[in-house]
Formats: sequence, C-alpha cells, structure tokens
Amino acid sequence: MKNEDQSRFLFGISLSHRPKWQQFLFCSAGFFFGYLVNGVCEEYVYNRLQFSYGWYFTFVQGFVYLGLIYLQGFTTKQMVNPWKTYVKLSAVLMGSHGLTKGSLAFLNYPAQLMFKSTKVLPVMIMGAFIPGLRRKYPPHEYISALFLVVGLILFTLADAQTSPNFSVIGVVMVSGALIMDSFLGNFQEAIFTMNPETTQMEMLFCSTVVGLPFLIPPMLLTGELFTAWNSCSQHLYVYGVLVFEAMATFIGQVSVLSLIALFGAATTAMVTTARKAVTLLLSYLIFTKPLTEQHGTGLLLIAMGITLKLLPTENKPKPKNNRRVERERPSSSSSSSSNNEIISHSENFEAKDEERRPFV
Repeated sequence: MKNEDQSRFLFGISLSHRPKWQQFLFCSAGFFFGYLVNGVCEEYVYNRLQFSYGWYFTFVQGFVYLGLIYLQGFTTKQMVNPWKTYVKLSAVLMGSHGLTKGSLAFLNYPAQLMFKSTKVLPVMIMGAFIPGLRRKYPPHEYISALFLVVGLILFTLADAQTSPNFSVIGVVMVSGALIMDSFLGNFQEAIFTMNPETTQMEMLFCSTVVGLPFLIPPMLLTGELFTAWNSCSQHLYVYGVLVFEAMATFIGQVSVLSLIALFGAATTAMVTTARKAVTLLLSYLIFTKPLTEQHGTGLLLIAMGITLKLLPTENKPKPKNNRRVERERPSSSSSSSSNNEIISHSENFEAKDEERRPFV
C-alpha cells in the first residue's frame, strides 16, 4: 500500500489498516455509486430538460462541494501543500474540460468516445515523466490496459448510429485533453506520494476553490452564465437536481482521490474506464436491449484486461534471500572470534602508525 505512514479515511471508514482488496472495494463502490447517480441526473437534466449548460452546472456544484467539505470539518489550517500547487492542478483540469467540450464542435460523439476510452494508456506513459513519481509498469499491465481500451471501444461503438468522424483540429484538441487528463492523475498521485499528509478533502477543497474562478471567463464569453441563469430561474427545481447530483458526485470524487492515493493514477484510470462499460451494460440489462456479437467481444476483452491486471506480479524472492542470509550468518562464537581478530588487527595497525608518526 502506498503512503503507509498516513492514515487514509473514506467518510469515517479507516482504510489504512484494511486488506488491499477491502480498500479497493470500498473506494470503487463509492466511485461507482457516485457516478451512476451522476449519470442518471445528467440524463434527466441534459436530455429531458434539454439544458446543456455544463460550465454553469459545474460552477453551481462547486459551491455544493465547498459546503460538504465544510461539513466534513476541513479548514485551511489543515493544509500541508502551497496554494500554487493547486493553481497548477486546477489550470490543467480546466484546460482538459475546455478542450474536451471544444472538440465536440469538430468530432462526432463516437470519435470522441474512442479517444476518451484510451485514457488509461496515456496515464501509464505520463507516469514515467512526472517528477517525484517516475513510475514504471510491467509489460503485462500495458497489455491489460490495451485489452480494456479495445474492449471498451468495441462495446460502446457496437450500436453507434454513425461511424467515427475525424477532423484534424478535433483530433488535436481531444489529444490535448487526453494529455492533460493523464498529467492530472499522475500529478495528484505525485502530491500524495511526496507529501503523505495530504488528505482527500484538502485536494478537493483547494482544487475547487482555485478552479471556480477559471469557470467564469468561458461562461461570460459564451453567454452561458446569463442564459443558464434565466432558464434555471424558470425551473427552480433544477437546482435541487444539481445539489443532489453534486452530493453523489462528491462521494465519487473523494473515492477517486482515495484510489489515487492508495493504488495510483493508472489503476484509478482503469477503474474509471471500466465504469463506462459497467454503466452501459446495466442500461442494456435494465432496458432489455439486444446484445450483439460485438458487444460480447468487447465484454470479453474487458474481462481479460481486468483479470490480467489482477494477476500477482511479485515473485516474492525475499524469503529465499532471508534463508540464504541465515545460512551464511556465522555463529555467535565465530562472530565473536572474528570481532576479536578485527580489534587486534586494528590495535596493531594503530601501534605501527604511532611508531611511524613523527614526534612533534
């Protein structure tokens, strides 16, 4: 487990002294719950009400986050990292959101989905270049990530009504978003690694406080601030949906940060990527949509990727080395005699050195 000296808690549940599988289960369950509820709320707001005010909704939910963090008892006096660290973090986060939203003007949904599904691979590659991290992964983990990515692309595009439509500008923008996403996860892991006293609440609080001002310029430039304000004023219950969604997403965000702190950015990226497949699979099962051979192939590759990721990687050579050391360790009598010999040799050397030293 990473950062063993720092106790990790997830909403009052101690994680540090639990087995790894329990840590992973608690964090993953919190993440899946939070973002499944988030998906249902987004489906209602974006599709039913036809409200596509992403910047404004994120702005409102940021204040809900701050209120929930305050209720958790966090204050700025508990901060252990400088504000400039979170300025960098928030700038990268806002850049990623902006490029992702901007790429929709040049790429259709299937094309953007293909790129977003590959997120885990850039995260693994970027980990080797982050100062304080320099993470390297064994070959089988890259193969596992590749299976997961290809399987997710096959599954999600199985019933796409249109083929992926690529544009050079759109590809550049979504590639930039992927690079920023991969840097973001590894940067968060580096903060947890280099300063184990960092808590999930500090990370989320500071990122939200610094990130909120970054949302104002795009809202003003696009006119979304005033349009969204007028639309939501006519449907005040939307704010209730947003608050409920923010509470669920808050659980998901804290769970994601716990995964990063305990298991690293790459494992977290695999979990978030697998979440898309699980969400789609549940929708097919609940609404009894027909599954095709391409769906089955995608699910098989996803299962293979997850299974390969879970395979143990340690050969455990330590017990053999310990036994070898014990066999080579001399007995107490022989060690004491060798110590006496060393002392006598050192005394003779010192005597000879005194004879050679000139008199002053």
